[in-house]
Amino acid sequence: MRQSRRGQVDPFIVMDVMEAARRAEAGGRHVIHMEVGQPSTPAPEGARKALAAALERPLGYTVALGLPELRKGIAGLYRRWYGLELDPARIIVTPGSSGAFILAFSALFDAGDRVALGEPGYPSYRQILRSMSLEPVGIETWIENRYQPRPEDLPADAQGLILASPGNPSGTVLRREELSALTRRAAELGMAVISDEIYHGLDYGAGFHSALEVTDDVFVINSFSKYFSMTGWRVGWMVVPDSQVRTIERLAQNMFICPPHASQVAAMAALDCFEEADANLSVYAENRKMMLKRLPQIGFSRIAPPEGAFYIYADVSDLTANSLEFAAEILDKAGVAVTPGLDFDPKRGARTLRFSYAGSTADIAEGLDRLAAFMAAR
Repeated sequence: MRQSRRGQVDPFIVMDVMEAARRAEAGGRHVIHMEVGQPSTPAPEGARKALAAALERPLGYTVALGLPELRKGIAGLYRRWYGLELDPARIIVTPGSSGAFILAFSALFDAGDRVALGEPGYPSYRQILRSMSLEPVGIETWIENRYQPRPEDLPADAQGLILASPGNPSGTVLRREELSALTRRAAELGMAVISDEIYHGLDYGAGFHSALEVTDDVFVINSFSKYFSMTGWRVGWMVVPDSQVRTIERLAQNMFICPPHASQVAAMAALDCFEEADANLSVYAENRKMMLKRLPQIGFSRIAPPEGAFYIYADVSDLTANSLEFAAEILDKAGVAVTPGLDFDPKRGARTLRFSYAGSTADIAEGLDRLAAFMAAR
């Protein structure tokens, strides 16, 4: 059977690490998971109750753009978080943020177009772009700039720009003035801007700003996965300019028909569960505090300042030149799953690791103890 060239994308390495951890667990080992951005908490209680009640009636296709009441509810979130009044008609509910990226790339770019993104960055940006015959253009970023691109870094020959704040893997945040400068420079260069904001709400004092605070000429993508602990429910959303709504609607009709009805029902109820979501945030804050104290003591001292999300990104060039092998060694000898930096930075990632602190505090504490023992014996 023939295969397309554009289908030959790189693996999502963190998923390979998850599979290796699963095999270890199937063999009877207890693994501490620091590899994936997977909240240890369930979906909010209100969301689960709403879905349970909804199961008593038929759940079928919804309109392609998502349930109107959910879109209104998401508009309310922008009022609550940013003081913005959004027309719900500009909000499109999607099958996770991944579905939103596919729709955005399809609406904005033609085959062969170049799309710039900061490195280190979320690996699936690159692979989705490649699978759609688009060319990802890495922007090398530095810890001195919190692993975020600067306006002068933007390539003049790219048709698009992906921003991420808080970033993955670094957890660093773009300030309002930085968003303004980046989007203004992108407009000067004729670049379409996509702002990934799926970690908004997971804040430890730096605050968070939406690109919509500085421009309406942007695609903003978000999700119920992180702040609302709904990763497996696969429900996200995007906010687009008025002129793009019908294009996105036609694409969504044909690509996905609609987002999962059951997940939309749960998401609608989750928007009333801020108290529970903020309680989860306090757990991440405690985990972050513990990580920032103990990782340098253990030997992982060269880290980016994690201002949001739930990750620590560490330069381990003093310990290894092969993060893939180093992560495998940590899993094998310490029973702790961590993510090699190669997932996030194809040029420099062989010398970095990402640690997730999205798990329970007890698990994070045990994982740090195991890492300390591993490093002491190494």
